[in-house]
Amino acid sequence: MANYIDGFVLPIPKKHLNEYKQVAEAVAEVWKEHGALAYFEYVSEDLTLEGTRSFSELIHTEENEAIIFGWVVFESRQTRDLANKRVADDPRMTDLIAPLINSSKVIFDAKRMVYGGFQSLIQSTI
Repeated sequence: MANYIDGFVLPIPKKHLNEYKQVAEAVAEVWKEHGALAYFEYVSEDLTLEGTRSFSELIHTEENEAIIFGWVVFESRQTRDLANKRVADDPRMTDLIAPLINSSKVIFDAKRMVYGGFQSLIQSTI
């Protein structure tokens, strides 16, 4: 069965990774309550491959920043569209995200996030 995913890449100050992780874990549960089948986030470790551009170059990260690469899996685009609406209307999201964006230590800057919705092209598993 072909799924639909929302993918994203964003920088986070390394010193705030634990705080971000706690919020991301809670956000993942909200997404799953509203229709996501799975929610994944990974933190950068090896970002170089000769002859290619790196995520760091693409979103202009600084030395003190790590990159988060994530995706949310949905049954279909329709399920994703409904989940996006429900998550946007869920008051828990405001409470969860507020500490990341409304402080003197801005942890999450949506203007530096790269995002998109993707339909399946191939799926290959073991």
